[in-house]
Formats: sequence, structure tokens, C-alpha cells
Amino acid sequence: MEGIVNVLKPPGMTSSNAVADVRHLFDMKRVGHTGTLDPGAAGVLPICLGRATRLFDYLVDKEKEYYAEVAFGCATDTQDSYGTVIACGEGIVRMEQLQAVLPAFIGEIEQVVPMYSAVCVDGKRLYQLARQGAEEIRKTRRVLVHALEPVAQTGENRFLLRVQCSKGTYVRTLCHDIGMALGIPAHLSFLLRTRSGAFDVEGAHSIAELRELKEAGALASAVVSVEHALLHLPEARLDGLSARNARLLKNGAEIAHPALAALPEHTPLRAYANGAFLGVGLIGAGKLHITTFFGEEAEHEN
Repeated sequence: MEGIVNVLKPPGMTSSNAVADVRHLFDMKRVGHTGTLDPGAAGVLPICLGRATRLFDYLVDKEKEYYAEVAFGCATDTQDSYGTVIACGEGIVRMEQLQAVLPAFIGEIEQVVPMYSAVCVDGKRLYQLARQGAEEIRKTRRVLVHALEPVAQTGENRFLLRVQCSKGTYVRTLCHDIGMALGIPAHLSFLLRTRSGAFDVEGAHSIAELRELKEAGALASAVVSVEHALLHLPEARLDGLSARNARLLKNGAEIAHPALAALPEHTPLRAYANGAFLGVGLIGAGKLHITTFFGEEAEHEN
């Protein structure tokens, strides 16, 4: 069994623990996620099984969507509700004030990576350095925020935001920086990831639901095929191939075909030979070769 399981991670569970639970449920060794969720966050966590672990580079770059609650009044060292309060400020934030500053955080922006993060500096995780009392290390990265809008006011100085962003965006840092822009300390008090690429919260399964499916003998129904997970890629269909050329393509050879002329070169493609899905391929100099194979193994000539 191979493919992707769309797991609904609860708050308090690490992404590694979710992977361990899935590994145990499916009784498989090759299991991995496509990008961590903070332990305190909930939501969509795609987990790859078997050869699908090779899909990391094709899935991790996809756009993410979150619902985040920003709480004004206090800032914490972790920028979320699990940290120690480091600053407080008085003042009431009104919806129109929040709406006025949000456009500054849409588009390509620069974020300072939070100290309590898994980013490595000189071989050590930033959160390890933070726990050792190290001074703040200002490591920056550029990220892309596609959409940022208020959904509702959830209480005094609390607002629910919808965020669509690129990989690597720290939503808790976004909340912290919004507070800085308004002159009132702020932190992330709640985070739900509702979408990661093609996987959304409506199609996610909790670990408890996966256990029930296993007991019912229906665990395979929770697995999304590799082909389906790659539907966001353009396709290259090579029909009418001889048995020899189809076998050569499966074995890594470069094959020319009239259908390739209209397709972009050096762009990952879903590749098919005579209707059979083979995996991810690239076109170079007018020829296609398979870079990541997911089809049935080809028989070699004697």
C-alpha cells in the first residue's frame, strides 16, 4: 500500500508522533510527512506511505491555508499561547484598525524566524539555543502571503484571520508582527491548517478514525493514490509506444514522442505510457525521462 494519508492532527500532538501512529497503523517503515505543524496547532497533515515519500519536493511547496486567532494585549517568547509572557500592553483593537494594517502583510514579505523554531544555525536548532538562554539570532526569510483577511471578532482584542500563504510562513510571527504594527503586543492563540496543497480539512482523518477503518478492514480507503496527489502537475501522455520503448521509458531511458512538442521542458510532469501512470518525468531536448518512478516494474530483456 502506498500513497498519502490526509491526517487531521489534533493540538498537543507533534507531527513526528502523528507519523509514528500512522506507521504503526499501516505497519510500514517508509512513512513521512510533507511539512510539520507546530505541536499546538491542529489541522491537515499529509503523511506519505511507501514510495510516496519521494513526493516530498512536489508537495511541500504547495500553498497552505490557515484559520488563526490573534490575541492582542500580550506577547510571548514563542509567539503563541504556549510560551512565557514577555510583554504586555494596554489598548483596545477595533476591527477597522486591524483591517487598516493587514494589507502591509500581503504579498512577498520578510519574516524574522522565531527563536522557538526548528531552523538550524551552526548545526543547532533555534529552539535548542533558546532553551539554553542564547541571545536572539535574527535569521530572516522571505515568504509569500497570498491572502490575509479577518473572518470575525471572537472576543475583546481577539480576531479570527484567514491566511493563505507559501511554505515556510510562520503564522505566529505574522500575528506578532501585526501587533507590532498596531503598537499593542500580540500572539497567536489558535491555529488550524485547513489546506495543504490539494489536501483539505474536509477530507482529513483523525487517528481515531483511522483506527476504526483498520478494525473494519477499510484502511485502504483513507489512502490517496500518488497519481491523484500529483493532479496539480501537467501531464505527458505517450500513447502508441512500442512495448520496447515503453519498457525503456520505465527503465529510465529518454524517449522522444510527438506529444512532447507542446509541453514545457524542465518542468515536472505526470507521465503516462500507453495509458499507464509511470510517475514524474521531465522533458529535455525534446525527450522525456522518468525522474521519480511509481509504475509497475518493467521486465528487463535477456
